[in-house]
Amino acid sequence: MSRQIQFDRVGNADVLEIRDIAVSAPQAGEVQIRMHALGLNRAEIMYRTGKYVINPVFPAKLGYEGAGVVTAVGADVKGVSVGDKVSIIPSFMFTEYGTYAEIANLPAHAVVKHPENLSFEQAAASWMMFVTAYGALIELGSLKAGEVVVLGAATSSVGLAAIQIAKMQGATVVALSRTHAKGDVLLEKGADFVLATQEDDITARLNEITGGKGVNLVFDPVGGKEAADIFKAMAHDGRYFIYGALSHDDIAVPVFDILAKHLTLRGYELFEITTIPEKLARAKEYVGKGLAQGSLKPEIDHIFDFADIRKAHEYMESNAQIGKVVVSVP
Repeated sequence: MSRQIQFDRVGNADVLEIRDIAVSAPQAGEVQIRMHALGLNRAEIMYRTGKYVINPVFPAKLGYEGAGVVTAVGADVKGVSVGDKVSIIPSFMFTEYGTYAEIANLPAHAVVKHPENLSFEQAAASWMMFVTAYGALIELGSLKAGEVVVLGAATSSVGLAAIQIAKMQGATVVALSRTHAKGDVLLEKGADFVLATQEDDITARLNEITGGKGVNLVFDPVGGKEAADIFKAMAHDGRYFIYGALSHDDIAVPVFDILAKHLTLRGYELFEITTIPEKLARAKEYVGKGLAQGSLKPEIDHIFDFADIRKAHEYMESNAQIGKVVVSVP
């Protein structure tokens, strides 16, 4: 038997229940893992509240990320063995698999051996945020040394990961936040400049920072009407990746800026990296090397106990965190 977190209806964190379930042996292409830590994601809150890209199938399970030890492997599984310390990369749907459990069967393609220098909590906090940032900045965005990158919602776990990757590439980082309240923290995390979308003239400040040359790449989960202020300060052939819709408003696009400067506006999601084997392999290599060398360091805001999963979800919904919310599995 294994304790697993499930829910039977959409709603607030109170719908989450810890239940005892029987865990079958892993099937072909699956790996069974004794979980030691879970990384929480906003997608899990959206799924729990019925606002995700798929509807829950009850009793619904949750969990995209985690880290633990392999306890069994199914047929046709290569690259991992019983006893290996591994992490989970989001590359499946909640209707198929979930990590919120003491013991879970997961698809082998989502399992990666993590560097020995990481604790289980650090490993559980690493892969979603670093692979998400890697996909847009490196795999698709081809960020180069000397370019200027703007990062929206920079205090999120993905935003902090993007700061680290951009600095590894030798880029200049402009971090965006709603106010300057978290500005010092973002500078400490490696941002070269911090702008507040509710307090600064974003277009003017970006033109000032770039000497009028413009921003080369934007990685933004916010969008909305304020996006126009960034577009107006983008460089020729600039790339704008939108990977969320935190503003809930349609993105504002100044057409003449796009036409005159040949700008690219592109929607982006993690799954277009993690569900394509060759792209996922490159992501594993890049992120794994960075973690092993210490060039990439997971940012953990708070660690909750497994029994306090409701509190963990409520805390994440408060938007008070700077970095990743992690749950320890005893």
